[in-house]
Amino acid sequence: MQRQYKDHLSDFTQWKEKKHAKRYLIFPENIGPHLSLDETALSQGELYTIITNKRAKGKKGALVAIIAGTKAEPIVNQLLKIPSPLRSKVREIILDMAFSMKHIASKCFPKAIQVTDRFHVQKLAIEALQDLRVKHRWVAIYKENEQLQKVKKTKERYIP
Repeated sequence: MQRQYKDHLSDFTQWKEKKHAKRYLIFPENIGPHLSLDETALSQGELYTIITNKRAKGKKGALVAIIAGTKAEPIVNQLLKIPSPLRSKVREIILDMAFSMKHIASKCFPKAIQVTDRFHVQKLAIEALQDLRVKHRWVAIYKENEQLQKVKKTKERYIP
């Protein structure tokens, strides 16, 4: 049934994007003032860079572009195919902390403010707190060991 639909009913064979669909798909009509830029692994670990319109909230019209790979220059080359007036409408772009994503955003959407996504900020803050917690724990262990050594020498009773 799927093959019947694909080969005869869907116009897939005449689809103008068919030649490059495995490498990239771009939907300039879906650009809005608030975009999100992220990479994801689809089936079999293939990495893709995805640009979505935040206003569409994951529904119809959300996908602006999906491009195979995460290297900045090939992605920039594909996104520059979107007309400049459309790209200049972007006011804000949410992305992770990767330099390649910042490079893509600044080259393709120069008027957009770059905002680091909350997930990556939280992750970084939690890692920093964990480092502090571990350092304080080692200081406490060191002090306790010093007290134990002192008590052993004086043969007093240890009270933590």
